[in-house]
Amino acid sequence: MKSFGLCLFILVSSPCLLQANLSSDYYTKTCPEFEETLVQIVTDKQIAAPTTAAGTLRLFFHDCMVDGCDASILVASTPRKTSERDADINRSLPGDAFDVITRIKTAVELKCPNIVSCSDILVGATRSLITMVGGPRVNVKFGRKDSLVSDMNRVEGKLARPNMTMDHIISIFESSGLTVQEMVALVGAHTIGFSHCKEFASRIFNKSDQNGPVEMNPKYAAELRKLCANYTNDEQMSAFNDVFTPGKFDNMYYKNLKHGYGLLQSDHAIAFDNRTRSLVDLYAEDETAFFDAFAKAMEKVSEKNVKTGKLGEVRRRCDQYNDYKG
Repeated sequence: MKSFGLCLFILVSSPCLLQANLSSDYYTKTCPEFEETLVQIVTDKQIAAPTTAAGTLRLFFHDCMVDGCDASILVASTPRKTSERDADINRSLPGDAFDVITRIKTAVELKCPNIVSCSDILVGATRSLITMVGGPRVNVKFGRKDSLVSDMNRVEGKLARPNMTMDHIISIFESSGLTVQEMVALVGAHTIGFSHCKEFASRIFNKSDQNGPVEMNPKYAAELRKLCANYTNDEQMSAFNDVFTPGKFDNMYYKNLKHGYGLLQSDHAIAFDNRTRSLVDLYAEDETAFFDAFAKAMEKVSEKNVKTGKLGEVRRRCDQYNDYKG
């Protein structure tokens, strides 16, 4: 936090960002094999399940945009408490993302018990997977504690939905301390991964013009209608966010938007809104500029509202608090 006054203000309402407690070599002495173990496991997992990178990146955002990167998204619900994981917007989070975090945590606990937090594992795994699929190196620091709270009711309004207006999406990012420029860069995460048909069905069905919506490439819309024809009966039907290079982290997402290949309504909106269009044009033309902006914005998100000291714990299991009695 750059301003002491701002930090003091935040401290009144929420845990203050304590970057001084984070460092790139946090586990060098206490768990020297952490990085090597993490990289080996995410490599094996990505090779076995190529959608792991996109899923883990999405898991990162759904965790960090709600009260900071504190692994609250990983906590399982109990009969007495419904956690963030079971909020409506989180129910489609992919199992491979949760699985890779569990695998890393299990391996690390065997080497250095009660040392490495689940939140640091999620941040570290996301960083490594982005690089593995061709993206930029995100400089991350470690030293986070895991949250003591995971509440479904804290999620709504903190994560953007594809059918929101651009005003609403911008306000969500701004409430998290992120600028419009950082928002446009972070949305570039759609260069990998997929979206379920229900998220964009309104764009391709129920249109008077059956050639497709005017803002979407007609042939693209027609193919999507074929793909998603049975989506109401099969909720798992989905399409790649980037139809041309879906498994590669590059700037093709922005190029697609300029030619009518934006999958979600929010994708189209960001390409033509006066506040964001110039940034989409820049990142479509200059991949280096996109990579640099994305890496810096990711670093900022990863250090927001970090839990330290008694505000958190190092969970022995990522899906349970340490005092869980069963």
